[in-house]
Amino acid sequence: MAELLKLNVQERTELGKGPNRRLRATGMVPGIYYDAKGTNIPVKVEMVPLQKAYAAVGNAQVFELVLERGGKTETMPALLWRVRNEPVKGVPEHVDFFGVDLTKEIKVAVHFEIVGSSKGVKLGGALEQYRDHIEVVCKPMDIPESIVIDITDMDVMDSVHIEDIAFPEGVTPIFDENYAVLSVTALQEADENEEGEAAASEEAAE
Repeated sequence: MAELLKLNVQERTELGKGPNRRLRATGMVPGIYYDAKGTNIPVKVEMVPLQKAYAAVGNAQVFELVLERGGKTETMPALLWRVRNEPVKGVPEHVDFFGVDLTKEIKVAVHFEIVGSSKGVKLGGALEQYRDHIEVVCKPMDIPESIVIDITDMDVMDSVHIEDIAFPEGVTPIFDENYAVLSVTALQEADENEEGEAAASEEAAE
């Protein structure tokens, strides 16, 4: 097993808006660690290491959370479940960590990654992507970084449905119907749609 990224956090004993505001002024980010058994532990983490960790693992890759608490250090596998950014500056203002049991399956959202150059697009078609992620069930260490879709052989009017996509072993996609993830539409069809929308706008204006 590859060595996991480590992120150090500390237990947060002072709670509330005032203490959290003071924390942020020192370059720390308040957060909560939710362990796999349902216990919630208030924590704080340095902003820069948090940003680097998020850039490296996103919110669907396991890392090791190193928690300093009561003079002791404990290391647990976790996910960076949710990062809330400050709306103006765009820096993290709160983070939620989710502890995982490496032996049990969990549900996570994984992004699609489009690779290749479609021959249909080269002929003048347009690539339309309808979904950018899919929920899957798997064990934490089996979570893929992305679900790859190769569009090289896609011609004009071809579509890729969710049942057409190969998922890694141990990863089960969650869906109710065989929906289209992407397609290559004819450029003429796209132009006609635009012309129809323009005509409708002109009629509305008259």
